Amino acid sequence: MKLAFVYEDHHSAGTEWDERELKEWLKDVFEAPGVQIKPHCTPLIREHVETKFLSEGWALNVNLDQAHRLKIFAEKGDLAFQLQTGNMSRAPYDLLKMQFLFQSQRIESAALALPTKNAARTIGDNIANAERVISELKLFDRVISVPILVIAFE
Repeated sequence: MKLAFVYEDHHSAGTEWDERELKEWLKDVFEAPGVQIKPHCTPLIREHVETKFLSEGWALNVNLDQAHRLKIFAEKGDLAFQLQTGNMSRAPYDLLKMQFLFQSQRIESAALALPTKNAARTIGDNIANAERVISELKLFDRVISVPILVIAFE
């Protein structure tokens, strides 16, 4: 697996992650030559990312609210992170969860990591991809106001 590109323009998300000195670290998480992008590799990707986040003190599988079973992949301080390697229908839901955390004043910025369109095709059918999510973030710029850094890997 390798970092393909980063979209950092959504409400100045890149600046938010730079200020916390975590943008370069986050990009490095996705430079993992030992993790091969191939059909059904999602468990390997998740395991790699979880290990990196745990070693940096992030809380994993964090509840959004005590009354619901909704979770975010990771949270640390005023940042949230979501990894999406599943069905495309899950990506807008991830954006909604991050927007909820932002409007609840629990976070100041978020990041969403997804495969590129080509990598998503390799992983499986109808897998969420960074290009589509970025296009939709631009469309819903006024609705999704949380600064979101999008990490694309392949």
